[in-house]
Amino acid sequence: MGFAVALVRAIVATTLLLACANSYSIDPQALRDSLRGSDRDIADRMRDEARKPVDVLDFLGLQEGMTALDVYAAGGYYTFILSRAVGDDGTVYAQNSPRALRYDEDRTDMTQGDALAAKIEKGNLTNVVRIDRAISDTGLPDGAIDFILVSQILHDYYNGSPARAHGLLRELYRLLKADGIVGIIDHTGVEGNDNQRLHRMLKAQAIDAATRAGFVVEADSDLLANPGDNPRRSIFDPLLNRGTDQFLLRLRKPGAQ
Repeated sequence: MGFAVALVRAIVATTLLLACANSYSIDPQALRDSLRGSDRDIADRMRDEARKPVDVLDFLGLQEGMTALDVYAAGGYYTFILSRAVGDDGTVYAQNSPRALRYDEDRTDMTQGDALAAKIEKGNLTNVVRIDRAISDTGLPDGAIDFILVSQILHDYYNGSPARAHGLLRELYRLLKADGIVGIIDHTGVEGNDNQRLHRMLKAQAIDAATRAGFVVEADSDLLANPGDNPRRSIFDPLLNRGTDQFLLRLRKPGAQ
């Protein structure tokens, strides 16, 4: 009996070791050091104090070696950070729809050219793969992704149509591996305000949309809370200087039964 128990334990240990062989928790300090280099856009570095990207990714459970998807990557603020975080053994898919690439802020315009391409080249982000197509047309197979980041975009889907937000989240559910993670960051709205015009949403709406799509809301965080925000102002109001109150959710796709 003792030998059998020992054998089972050895098999379990070996299985766990193999499963974790290419995934390690990120080193927050090493990642911060990596993000301070001159190969990163100075405007992005100036935004780090407010956006706290290393703390956010640490809270969400991103690991080295993971395959990550940056939904609506825009000009690549998070794409750069994800690339450095997952390392050479990981992959980052930076997704933008053709429509998204027409917007000026943090995206593509006539003065700065292709901001995402510039960041990929300057940072030598060889583990980044661009997907310049709608999220429904990525070409990625079921269960291809370990980690998905949806930063400051769910409100646009939900406010336009809760059904559209459901469609987005169901597609992310399809793309995600069992036990995979989705991080949701968005601008906090207040009940009774015109949150569609203000580009905000209620945290409760995001939670409801996520659970309806099949995700488990594993944790939330006040890392990006800002009590100085005025929720009656648009997120683009220059008086806010990007300093909105934001919620942060960690979703989990249930593991295989």
